[in-house]
Amino acid sequence: MSAATTRSRTPDRLCAEAVDLARAAAEEAAAPGVIGEHVGTVSEGDRVVTHFFECKEIGYRGWRWAVTVARASRAKLVTLDETVLLPGPDALLAPEWVPWSERLRPGDMGPGDLLPTEAEDLRLEPGFTGEDVPPPNSVVAEPSHDLVERVEAEDAELTDRRTADSAIDNGRGAIASVAEELGMRRARVLSRYGLHVAADRWEESFGAKTPMAQAAPAACVTCGFLVPMAGSLRQAFGVCANEFSPADGRVVSLTYGCGGHSEAAVMPKPPTPAPPVLDSMGADEFPLRPPRDGGSVPEPADTASEDLGHS
Repeated sequence: MSAATTRSRTPDRLCAEAVDLARAAAEEAAAPGVIGEHVGTVSEGDRVVTHFFECKEIGYRGWRWAVTVARASRAKLVTLDETVLLPGPDALLAPEWVPWSERLRPGDMGPGDLLPTEAEDLRLEPGFTGEDVPPPNSVVAEPSHDLVERVEAEDAELTDRRTADSAIDNGRGAIASVAEELGMRRARVLSRYGLHVAADRWEESFGAKTPMAQAAPAACVTCGFLVPMAGSLRQAFGVCANEFSPADGRVVSLTYGCGGHSEAAVMPKPPTPAPPVLDSMGADEFPLRPPRDGGSVPEPADTASEDLGHS
C-alpha cells in the first residue's frame, strides 16, 4: 500500500476543523432553517474532506448535505470545493425505475389506451400475404396442389375398384368414429336460435359499440392476436390471445378492438393544455418614477362653447 493511500484515510486536520466554513456553504445553498447538526466527516483524499450535515427539509428524511473542502499543499487556507444534497444510509428514496412494458399488467388497459408491440415480439410471427408467391403460369411456380391430387387420384382409381366392396363395410365404422370425434354423437346440439342468442351476447360484451372498440386504433379482424374460430362463427367472431387485452381468452367480434392491437405502433400525442385564463407568468410594466407632468393630461379647450359665449 502506498503512502498516499495511507494518508488519504486520515482526514486533514485543517480541513476537518473547517466546520463553520462548510456550514455556511450549506446554508447558502439550502433553504433557510433546513441545515441540522454536523453528523460526520469523511476523507476524500489528501487535504480533501467532506462534511455531512443533517437535512431537516420535509420530504428528505435521512438525506444529508455534503460539503467538500480542500486546501493546497503547504497552504493554511481552506477553500470550498462543492456542496450537494446526498441520500444517507437510511434515506427515503424513490422506487427503482421500471419500464412501462414491465409495469403493465393484464386488466390495466382502458378505452383509448394504446399498447404498441415490438417488431420482434415473440408472440407474433409474419403472416401469409401472398406477395412472395409467383403467378400460376410462372416458370418458378410450383405445381398446383389440386393438379397433384388429381394425378394421384387417377393412379389410385384402378386399385380402389378392387377393394371397393370391402371398404363399404369398413366405412360404416369409420363414419361412426369420425362423428364421435367431431362431437356429432351427442344427444342434443346447439340450435340456430341458441347460436344467435350467444352471438348477440358476445357482440354486446365485445362488439363494435363498446367504449373500448370506439377508441381502438383498428379492429380485431386485422390483429395478429386474434385466433379464428371454426364453423360459421369464424365469419363474425374469434378468440383474443393478448394477455394485456381486457378481452384475453374471450370470444370477440371481428369489429371489436382495443389498444393492444398488434399493429398499434404509434402512441397518441399528449393533449395540449388550454392557454391559461390568467397569465401569472407574464411581466407587467411598472414604472419606477412618475412622469414629469404628474401624470395628468390637459383636456383640449372647447372652442365651440367659447364661440357661443361671445356671440
